[in-house]
Parts: sequence; C-alpha cells; structure tokens
Amino acid sequence: MFDSFFELVFGCPHKNTTFPLTARGGIYVACLDCGKEFAYDWKAMQIGEPVATRPNTQAVPLRRPA
Repeated sequence: MFDSFFELVFGCPHKNTTFPLTARGGIYVACLDCGKEFAYDWKAMQIGEPVATRPNTQAVPLRRPA
C-alpha cells in the first residue's frame, strides 16, 4: 500500500503521473500511485491544484470479444 515510511507519514508525493490529458474542459494529470487528479499548466509545464472528481464515477467493465 505505502512504498515507504515517508509516504506513510507525509502522503503521496505525486511524482509518478500520466502525460497531460485533455478532458472535462481542461488539461489535467493523474497520479499513477494514488489516483488523485491535478490541473496542469501546459505553458509553465507544472502540476497545479487538485481537480474535484465526480463522486458517482464508476468503472465500466471491459467487454471481451466473443
């Protein structure tokens, strides 16, 4: 669950993120370790404030070809 004592005490450092994605009216990145999403400033190439996630989002199961 936690990779290190540091992460347990201070939380996820969000160092392992996706490439900037465009959706929901903006550009954002997602942390691959904890799943939190952040706004992304393409001009400054920096991660910004956390993005509010939709509370009723559910995973859609993948369909396997017959």
